[in-house]
Amino acid sequence: MEIKEKKIARILRRAGKMILAADLSGGGVTQKGEDTANLVTVYDKSIQDYLEGALLRLYPEAQFMAEEQENDPAVLAADCCFVIDPIDGTANFVHGFCRSAISVGMLSQGEVVFGAVYDPYLDEFFSATLGGGAFLNGRPIRVSERAPKDGLTVFGTTPYEKEEYGAVSFALAEALYRKTRDVRRSGSAALDLAAVAAGRCDMFFEMMLSPWDIAAGILLVREAGGRVTDMDGAPPSLSGRGGVIAASRASYDFLLSVTRAVIDK
Repeated sequence: MEIKEKKIARILRRAGKMILAADLSGGGVTQKGEDTANLVTVYDKSIQDYLEGALLRLYPEAQFMAEEQENDPAVLAADCCFVIDPIDGTANFVHGFCRSAISVGMLSQGEVVFGAVYDPYLDEFFSATLGGGAFLNGRPIRVSERAPKDGLTVFGTTPYEKEEYGAVSFALAEALYRKTRDVRRSGSAALDLAAVAAGRCDMFFEMMLSPWDIAAGILLVREAGGRVTDMDGAPPSLSGRGGVIAASRASYDFLLSVTRAVIDK
């Protein structure tokens, strides 16, 4: 299957302009269920609709899995399936905290063959093709070679399930804070994984993520020379939700060992 990277890039950049031009002063924000952390905006929906329409014109056979719709995991086995997060970091977007991204992973028969994460605020386009390496605005990127003690850990707090995962998330963050240079929390898993791929951070974890949070980022990290697994060291699944760790080769074993020690305590 041909990967039309330049055309996909143009589509994501156009979607990025929709984020930059957004105006929420008149409303357009709703809460999903009873969780005040789980927000959706009119722009999440309109950008998703735009992405699906534009990608469908490029690939008429495409199937879609996306955050703002009902999904059937069976579509992942299609010859062409896009896994989309129209705005990863919606809470950041709502608050005007400019740390959000568009994430698109392209799968063929269950395997991620292309991934792109676009940060419209910094105009940074991260991309990776299976077997072809990872890039930032066309320049190759690699994970870091720093020792874990000199590394930065970026993490997510799983804010939609605070009661179940809050304590263990912060226990793991504290353990890594004490054993590494420092920790960071951005609010966008897609950008966190891109940061690991680019060598800006060395380790990432979050206790529970959805396929659209990680589909593109998994390939970015792997093609940049890093490792991405679930909390047990197995390949992460895109058919449902689960925990994820990602790191450079220099830090992965350390991250897995600290993760297991905290979770098993």
